[in-house]
Amino acid sequence: MTSKLQLTLACGDYEIIRPLKDGIVKPDGIELNILTGADSATRHWRFLRGQYDMAECSGSSYIVSRDRGMPFHALPVFPHRRFRHGFIFTNTSANITKPSDLIGKRVGVKFYLATATLWLRGILENVYGVPHKSIEWFAELDEDIAFTPPEGLTLHRLPDNKSAEKMLAEGELDALLHPDIIEPILNKDPRVGRLFPDYKTEEKSYYDKYGIFPIMHVLGIKQELVDRHPWIVPNLYQAFDEAKNLAMKKMRNPRLVPLAWYQEAWEEQERLLGQDPWEYGLSDSNRKNLETLVGYSHQQGLISRNIPVEELFLPVSQGRKRGTFRT
Repeated sequence: MTSKLQLTLACGDYEIIRPLKDGIVKPDGIELNILTGADSATRHWRFLRGQYDMAECSGSSYIVSRDRGMPFHALPVFPHRRFRHGFIFTNTSANITKPSDLIGKRVGVKFYLATATLWLRGILENVYGVPHKSIEWFAELDEDIAFTPPEGLTLHRLPDNKSAEKMLAEGELDALLHPDIIEPILNKDPRVGRLFPDYKTEEKSYYDKYGIFPIMHVLGIKQELVDRHPWIVPNLYQAFDEAKNLAMKKMRNPRLVPLAWYQEAWEEQERLLGQDPWEYGLSDSNRKNLETLVGYSHQQGLISRNIPVEELFLPVSQGRKRGTFRT
């Protein structure tokens, strides 16, 4: 009996991954050992130190890794996207009511390379006119990939006994850009609010103007595996795409989710973002999305050049009209 190639994949426990995790979808010739226990920051850090064959990886850190010539590549599979305007948190005593009020302020981040904060710094600078170097930055964690802050950038590393969320609530920081909903917001702490209280309206306006539903993560893979087994690339891509399509079809059932207005939310998403806002591959909209992210990374001095999208992602094509059944 021919054995399958065994690969370890670390990723989030998402519905669009679940058919792979449950074994409903199986990539041809590959047996996946899927790990979902690590949080995002830990998973990215470990992958970029070679601890997994494949992983859902920070788009920002992956772009830096390619600029450094590190031994990783990626498939155009994007397990996580999120609008980010609702993740700019402020101390309510800091008199920050509009983006320009952040200029000259003390602003925390989980870590500087985090994709969420790269998007936010880029949006603040290019949409709202807030230069990233006009802010004094404070990072809580060490970086996925160590880097020297570019000239003119003020970046402090918080000591281990300091929490950026607590510092924000206590007024030691004026604002915080974070990938997640922070504890003071969950606990309704009156000392902490959002820069954009009506963030959904701001995000819809951003999408209407720019057509970008921000890509956060990519599917990273060790380069040595691609070199040894090039056939795995299209096989993996097909499996991830099939899993996503099955999940999207399943999630149309409003009985699955305990939300009173789930169906309305689903219909609103389709109306605003189209039938498949989570699409994989290098479509025109995904290419614009990724080129914007690369541009922000270069603008902020994190990479040495604007890396073409074709250099970042492995080709998954099997030729025109191949790889599908005739109908």
